[in-house]
Amino acid sequence: MVLNQSARSLPVPALASGDRLTRAEFERRYKATPEKFKAELIEGVVYVASPVRAFHGTPHAALVGWLTVYWAATPGVNVADNTTTRLDLDNEPQPDALLRIETGGTSTISEDGYIEGTPELIAEIATSSAALDLGEKRNTYRRNGVQEYLVWQTFENQFSWFRLQAEEFVPIQPDAEGIIRSSTFPGLWLAVTALLEGRMIDVLNTLQTGLASPEHQAFVQKLAE
Repeated sequence: MVLNQSARSLPVPALASGDRLTRAEFERRYKATPEKFKAELIEGVVYVASPVRAFHGTPHAALVGWLTVYWAATPGVNVADNTTTRLDLDNEPQPDALLRIETGGTSTISEDGYIEGTPELIAEIATSSAALDLGEKRNTYRRNGVQEYLVWQTFENQFSWFRLQAEEFVPIQPDAEGIIRSSTFPGLWLAVTALLEGRMIDVLNTLQTGLASPEHQAFVQKLAE
């Protein structure tokens, strides 16, 4: 069939929340959107993000900063901020932050620059998106084998850390010192109360203690093998 000129020049439809699309069509439409536009495909449904306000942006910066320090001290891992991730045929989220093992992990970088597969750790800032982050998205991450899922609910100022155990996300509570220690990334320690209270110096000091631990040193050596 030969298309006439008007048919060939039809504009690409804009993405809208609630659209049901294949991943290929989602990507086709996404490429035609402005640079600062953000949308995700979760279980075949499009979710367009709202404009980012301070009570999302500041916690986002705190989490990314914490993960970036770990990245700097741990050759062989990589941090990504707001990066499209091709989990499966129906799911292409854009996590607020993620941490992945570069070689021998469960995700790769595609030829066109996207993350493909399952990052080991994903973190989301849940403001207006709390129902999605703790509902469909959490189930999608669980089903795809994300090992640790972190959700900061900024309106409630609550922080949840889920660990995949026996194919279920199990909430992990801080220990007697108020710290959660990652089992996937040894040395990644989080002082939860300090984070929620905005005491980033205490958050980073706790992380530095984790980075000095024998477990982190052994992990670094293992990644280098």
